[in-house]
Amino acid sequence: MNPSVRKATESDAGIVAEAILTSSRAGKKIGIFDLIFETSDNALLLEHLGALVRTATKSYCHYSNFLLAVSGSEVAGTICGYEPRVATHDVFTQALAEIGVDEGYQERIATYLLVKPEIDRQTWVVDFMTVIEGHEPLPVFAELIKKSLLSARLKGYRKAQTMVEIGSSDAQILYEKLGFEVIDEKRSELYADQFGRAGIKRLQMAL
Repeated sequence: MNPSVRKATESDAGIVAEAILTSSRAGKKIGIFDLIFETSDNALLLEHLGALVRTATKSYCHYSNFLLAVSGSEVAGTICGYEPRVATHDVFTQALAEIGVDEGYQERIATYLLVKPEIDRQTWVVDFMTVIEGHEPLPVFAELIKKSLLSARLKGYRKAQTMVEIGSSDAQILYEKLGFEVIDEKRSELYADQFGRAGIKRLQMAL
């Protein structure tokens, strides 16, 4: 049976924080939030991320942008869907400032910014899609994507984008099965040296 999907609430902040940490690392030793918060201690990162997802400033990491797939009484997966014209990089910086992180974080993630895809502000973005171990990825992702893209259509969007790291073949295959296609990629030797991945691919689908 396919899972049901509901909006995340503030009480789900811990689940959302874990999804962000898991997705941002994507099998790597570190992700950008390790650099932003200057720690790789999971407990500390989850504490910082838990605060970030609840800030008054609604960055793309805010819990209100997340949907949860629920199977029985268990959360089976997550997805974040947001409007890049609203949840801008400046808004993200403001949200971080609320929890005590100054703009110096941008220097720490400079290699990520080299390969960060250019996002059309007229495009709906999906991110932080995760599936909890023990659940089948495709049906969980399919339900999450369907509900997220319904919200996008209702807001007037006609295309959606996401991104995967070069080499994350399982994630790319899942997105392609759901209707996304690779439209471009950015590579950087500096990014490869720091994260062990060649760069980032951007995927898109029409709504």
